[in-house]
Formats: sequence, C-alpha cells, structure tokens
Amino acid sequence: MVTNYDGEQVEIPTSLPMLPVRDIVVFPYMIIPLFVGRDSSIKSVEEALSRSDRLILLASQKDISDEHPSPEGIYKTGTVSMIMRMRKLPDGRIKILTQGLCKATIKDFSQTQPFYECSIDKITEPAFVKNPENDALMRLVREQLEKVIALGKVLSPDILMVLDDITDAGRLADLVASNLGLKVSDAQTILETLDPVERLKKISDILTKEIEVLTLQAKIRSQAKDEMTKSQKEYFLREQIRAIKSELGDNDQKGEEAAELRDKVANAKMPPEVETEAMKQLGRLERMHPDASEASMLRTYIDWLIETPWSKSTVDNLDLTRAKGVLDEDHYNLSKIKERILEYLAVRKLKDKMKGPILCFAGPPGVGKTSLGRSIARALGREFVRISLGGVKDEAEIRGHRRTYVGALPGRVIQGLKQAGTNNPIFVLDEIDKLGSDFRGDPSAALLEVLDPEQNNTFRDHYLNVPFDLSNVMFIATCNNLETIPSALRDRMEVIQLSGYTEEEKFFISQKYLIPKQITENGLKNDQIDITTEAVRTVVSQYTREAGLRNLERFVATLCRKTARLVAEGKTEKTVIDRELTYKFLGPAPYLREDEQDKDEVGIATGLAWTSVGGEILYVETNTMKGKGGIILTGQLGDVMKESGHAAMGLIRSRAKEFGIDEDVFSAIDIHIHFPQGGIPKDGPSAGITMASAIISRLTGNPIRKDVAMTGEITLTGRVLPIGGLKEKALAAMRHGIKTIVIPDKNKKDLEDIPEEYRQHLTFVPVKTIDEVLEVVLANKWQKAKDKAPAAATGSSGTGRSRRKIAAASGGLAA
Repeated sequence: MVTNYDGEQVEIPTSLPMLPVRDIVVFPYMIIPLFVGRDSSIKSVEEALSRSDRLILLASQKDISDEHPSPEGIYKTGTVSMIMRMRKLPDGRIKILTQGLCKATIKDFSQTQPFYECSIDKITEPAFVKNPENDALMRLVREQLEKVIALGKVLSPDILMVLDDITDAGRLADLVASNLGLKVSDAQTILETLDPVERLKKISDILTKEIEVLTLQAKIRSQAKDEMTKSQKEYFLREQIRAIKSELGDNDQKGEEAAELRDKVANAKMPPEVETEAMKQLGRLERMHPDASEASMLRTYIDWLIETPWSKSTVDNLDLTRAKGVLDEDHYNLSKIKERILEYLAVRKLKDKMKGPILCFAGPPGVGKTSLGRSIARALGREFVRISLGGVKDEAEIRGHRRTYVGALPGRVIQGLKQAGTNNPIFVLDEIDKLGSDFRGDPSAALLEVLDPEQNNTFRDHYLNVPFDLSNVMFIATCNNLETIPSALRDRMEVIQLSGYTEEEKFFISQKYLIPKQITENGLKNDQIDITTEAVRTVVSQYTREAGLRNLERFVATLCRKTARLVAEGKTEKTVIDRELTYKFLGPAPYLREDEQDKDEVGIATGLAWTSVGGEILYVETNTMKGKGGIILTGQLGDVMKESGHAAMGLIRSRAKEFGIDEDVFSAIDIHIHFPQGGIPKDGPSAGITMASAIISRLTGNPIRKDVAMTGEITLTGRVLPIGGLKEKALAAMRHGIKTIVIPDKNKKDLEDIPEEYRQHLTFVPVKTIDEVLEVVLANKWQKAKDKAPAAATGSSGTGRSRRKIAAASGGLAA
C-alpha cells in the first residue's frame, strides 16, 4: 500500500497499463504534467482512466527518437503514478497531470497493441537509518543545492523550503534529481539505485560537478565583463581626448587613422602571431612622423595584413548530385576528372577538416583545362582565382619581395587570395610547365612549398613575413608538357591526363556546347540557322586537326557570322548549312583522309597511329628490287620507327624458313618500306608488327586482309609489346570502316577506356607473338613451316584457335 496526494492508501496491482515517456524520468512523489500524442500512449492513458485507481506505469524509453519503442527499448524500472487530471487539446493530444507513487519493475509485457500493458513488481526500498553520518550527508546535499542556485542555476523557488521538511534520504535524493534536469541515462541510474544513502551519495557527486561547471562559467562571464569594461573605459577616454583636441583646434588625424587601423586589425580575425605583428607595426607607425619615408611603407604593409583573408572562407556545397550536374553541364566526357572532384566532395562530406588536393591537368592546348577549374569552383560554390606562370622567372613572383625593397609587394599567391577574398578558393596555376629561371631565382623551387600539403599550412610570403595557411586552397595546375616540369615539383601534384578530343567527342561537343554558344554570341536565333549533322562532321573531320576545340569553335563562329550577314542584309530568314554550303563558307578543306583499300593486297598493311589530335590509320607499303639485302625506309620517319623496321627485318631473316621464305632471297634483293603522306613526321614503336606483316606478305605473296588494322611493338624474338593511345587508334579504325583490330595482349586492360557504344562495333584480337598476328591478318591460311619447333615453343597459339578468337570476339574483347 502507498499513499496518494489526497492521503488515501492505494494498493498497487500486479498489472498496469504502461506509458513510455521520453526526455524525462519520473520519480516517486514527483508531480509533473505530460503531453501525450502517440496513439498507443493515448490508449494507455484512457485505459488507466477507466480503472478505479487511475494508476499507470511511467517508464522511460532508451531512444527518444523512436516513435514506436519495442519492449527492449524501454527501461525495466519505472514509477507507478496516478493520473490526477486530464484535458484534451485541440490538436488531438491530451495533457495529463501525474503524481509518482512508488517504483516498480517490469516483469513482462502482457500486450503491446493497441497499448502497452505489463506485469510489475513493486519495489520496496531498504529503510533509512538515521545516524550522524547520514544526517551530515543530507545537510551537505542541501548546502550544495543552495550553492548551485546561488551560482545561477534556475530551479523552482520553493524547492529549498520543501527540502527543509524532508527527513528521508531517499526522498531527498529523488526530489533533487527530479529538479536538476539530468540526462535520461543519469536520472535512470539514480532511479534504479535502491539504497537511499547510496542514491544520495550519487546526487552529491552530480552536484559537485555541477558546482565546478557553474563556477567556471561564472569566472568566464566575469572575465568577459572585465574586458568589456576595460574596452569601454578606453573608448571613453579616447573620445574625451578627441573632444579636448577638437576644442583646442588641434585635430589629430594621425590618431584617428591609427584608431581606425586598430579596429580593422581587431575585426580581421588574424591568428595570434599575425595580430601581434600587426599591432607591433601599428605601434611603430603611430610613433613615426607622417612625412617619414618608412611611414607609407608601414601603412601599406598593415593594409595588406588587414585585407588578407585569414579567417574568411566560403562554405562548400556538398550536394554531389548538383556538383555532377554542374560539371556535366559545362564539359562533355572527362569522366576521370569529374570522378576525382566528386570523390573529394564525398570525403569532405564525411570529414569536416581536410587538406585541399593538389591537382595537375596535363594535356594539349584547347582541351578545357582552365575552364574546367572554373566549373569546379562553380560546383563547389568557391571563389575562382587564376594566375598565369608562363614566362615567370623571378622567385619573388611566388614568394613576394622583402619589404626593404622599394615598391615591394606580396607574391602572386597572396595577391590571388586577396583578390578572391577567401582562404579556400579554387586556385588555378596556368602554364606551370612554362616557368623559367635566371639569376633572380627559380620560381619552380618556390612552388615546392606552395604545392606541398605537408608544408603549405605555414607558407611564409617574404613581404608579409608571417605564416599563412594554404591547406584549405584547392590548387589546380595546368600544363601541356609534363617533361619540362622539374621532377620534385611534379611529384607533389596528382597528375590527371586530358587527351585530345576524338572526332566523335568533337561532334557531340559542337552540337551541345559550341553551336548554341556561337548562335547566341553572333546575335542569331535558333529559327534563323540550322547547321546539319553532315555539316558539323565535315567541319570536324576536314577543317580541324587539333587536340582541343579552339579552331573548331572559330570555324563554327565563321558559319554563324556568314549566316548573320545574310540575315542582316535581308537575303534570307533561315539558313540551312549543309556540306556544300560549308565548303562555300569556309573554303577548300585543308585535311582529307586517305582513301580506303578496296581489296586485299600483297605487301600493304593497315596500321594505326596516335596523334595529338586523335587517332589515324597508317598504310605501310613494301616492295622489293634487285639489291644486296638492304632495307630502305621512307616517309619522314623518326629514329624509333626506323629501329622498329630494322627489328622487324632482323626477326624475319632469323626465322625465314618458319615464315616460308627462301633465305637466299635476302642477298639478292633490297626491301623498300614506305609510309605515305611523307610530309607528316612519324615516329614511335607501335608500327612494328605492321611493318613485319607487310614484309612477310610481300616475300610470301600472301595478301593482307583490308578489313584488319593492327598496332603493337615487335621484338627480335617475335614478341608483341604493349602500346599507348589505344582508344584514339580504335576510334580511327572504326571511322574508316575497319571492324577487326589486332592489339598486344597486355593492352586488354585499356579497353575499359573505350566507350561501350564503340566497343560493340569493334572486334579486338589480343596477340602475344608475331605468329598470332599473321594468323589473323593474312588473307590465305597460314601456319609455320613443319620443320621448325612446335607452336608452343614460340608462343604461337595455332591457326584454328586464333580464327576462333575472331568469331568469339564479335561483341568486344576476344577471349
């Protein structure tokens, strides 16, 4: 039996409806209003009100955000309470006033729907024994609570009066705990502690910690007040001095200027070391005569310190979907760079503080390196700064000049940050491969500190002579040639290669970006000009041979200007530009492709070449004439390509019988290898297997298939080594109607770089040796002479297996 608020004896039943409460733990003798909004909770209250005793068990839930807590999510110890009043609210909730009666333990839940009902055991606490030690503990708790209230803790004003009348330690502990606003877990611990004295000791410990926190808080508040009082006093005195001087007619402009600078220094939120230096130099300026030569220099220096963005930064937009949309909107393809930026954003989303990446975009002119930096800034929501390093030879351009020099200024890095106004912009270092060096120093060496994530958090400009944190800046360097960048500097950057655009990519870029841009810039409307697909492909393939897009954009602009003139003169309302009109507007096409072969021919092989503007097919022609075994190479070939020709010839002569060639023929003839289009320089090792196949075809009379192209480096032992530029070469073959491409076996990994829509139309045959190459490219069935070692000895896989490769590879990579 327990006593309720009316003094009546109430018997506690063994089963009660249960109301899970959050944000609070209800203690015995505690009267508290509760707002009930969950359907199951409202039903629990209604069930309790339907009982004659109006009793309900209040137990706290472990996760306050859980709308439908399971039995496991509710503490097992709660408080049996009586509902004193109930009122329904307009929003559907109900408000109840409850009084805690006694503690109880949940044995099990008899039901969880439509409301919680559980079996309980009433908890009987040990009797409180009055003795001097327990009396002292109770007095200590009262004194601690008085001190807490004195230090500013807001509690009920009547609590101290109530405490004086309490003689039971357990009830005192429950009353204090219910008023301190403890965390649910801490309050639950107090509720579950059954021994009254032990419970009171825990309350005493909590009050001790609370007093420490409140004392420290009061100390901080007092210090802030003292500082505020001091600053107000200084301000008042300065105003008095200014008023006195004004009355005397002695206006102190210098003092006003110093005071203004002092306020600006305080508002600049500089690091302590920088602020100390600024105040020191400001003090020197105040003591200096205004006409002194050094005064203007000091004033300029202090202005730079004030205007440098020490603590100003923009907040990154970490919406990955939006960032991807911005990058795709501004640039076509470039998937590797976009992936790298999205990875950076993802890490920033998971980690607040991280160093800015140091990227280097390497590629030919006009592929969009600088504009890509601008798009990244737009995607991240950061400021954009660009400095050009082309031709810079003075180290001071990076680090700044010492202040002892006349006209000294900070370096370009600090100037760029001041221009951006934030300490975390996107900072593009354009043309980093064109840095120079002379007697004034090496700027590339100065950049080693700027672009080192481990050092640039304390970058020290010679002019400022105080450390500046560059670790928040995202540096993006651009270059055309990595070889001219010193290795130490190159090692500090994450290099991302931008290859030249293929013709297909140029076509899509023209349709999506260049044509709409030029139509707008030339004052035209979409219903006044229509550039056909045929015209665009003509411009791309016959008027441009660059890696980038600048010339392509110029030709598109020319088409738009010609149309704009016709519209302005009133000669037409709409111009449809087809291939014939393109030739008329742009003149004769400067670039024409080689004609495709119309049949299999002896001694003529189709190779593939990489250029800075994309891939190209390369025909290799061979012929024989009377001679003494010499080899002639023509077509403006480089040294590497000539060596490949000699290596192919050495291989063929060493294995002549295997290839079905009379060894004596080499002493009676000369072999001439020619690459058409002799005006274009050619070099590289990837034409090795093409030259070897052409020579063997000429000497055996076996034609080479016209529908097969090949690329790969040849060795003297007949192995085929990997090459570069496979993507560009494959697309060149597809443009010329070639469906089968022989590639080195180790280049299979590079097929992932070729878009899926192109791979579906091409057949790739990986090969390891020249024997496998011949099985694919020769028109008539070929196999090695029988008097030589078996196929396995040289790495050949046999005629039948290679033919099966082609059949199996019709959808992409040959297995």
